[in-house]
Amino acid sequence: MAKLGKRARAAREAFEGKSNLTVEDAVALVKGNAKSKFDETIEIAVNLGVDPRHADQMVRGVVGLPNGTGKTVRVAVFARGAKAEEAEAAGADIVGAEDLMEIVQGGKIDFDRCIATPDMMPVVGRLGKVLGPRNLMPNPKIGTVTMDVAQAVKDAKGGQVQFKAEKAGVVHAGVGKASFDQAKLVENVRAFINAVQKAKPTGAKGAYMKRISLTSTMGPGVTIDVADAAVE
Repeated sequence: MAKLGKRARAAREAFEGKSNLTVEDAVALVKGNAKSKFDETIEIAVNLGVDPRHADQMVRGVVGLPNGTGKTVRVAVFARGAKAEEAEAAGADIVGAEDLMEIVQGGKIDFDRCIATPDMMPVVGRLGKVLGPRNLMPNPKIGTVTMDVAQAVKDAKGGQVQFKAEKAGVVHAGVGKASFDQAKLVENVRAFINAVQKAKPTGAKGAYMKRISLTSTMGPGVTIDVADAAVE
């Protein structure tokens, strides 16, 4: 087995025996041990008591993190005419219609968020097998199928985070960078947890939030006390 480096050993020792921390203590621990040469992303994962295979237990939503994500988000917009011009003026990175569909079908997906006007959905619908697995398919429930493309682009670039439960009932997201002020990271973490709580589906039975963990890109993880996170 490969030996751990000095930094990895120190991080493991710092986390040893620690679990179910307050949000503030978890953020301080993870942030304090994110010491890679690059600015690590602080990531949250929430294990939910749901089975996403059932429609009434699917969890998905969107939240605007109060302090942004620290990540540069590339946005693609499917629109024509005046709406395409609005999207470009708002800062969209890629704008198109059938031409953009052909690019995506060809395997080039150079964007992190996909927005479409309602009239473009017959075109975008052909890309379901490509965009769906990447969680990029536009959806009116999370505001990515809209006539207000300018606002949608601004939201996407301003720190809006989408989340969707995976097969095992886990939702996860990046909630900032290690370089963020600790208080701002705490605000982002609580905003994300609150959004997931509000997205509780009608079919959820028993405990909804079962486990919350926080980690950095290269560091160990630690669990957050679910009760402290102002949920069940």
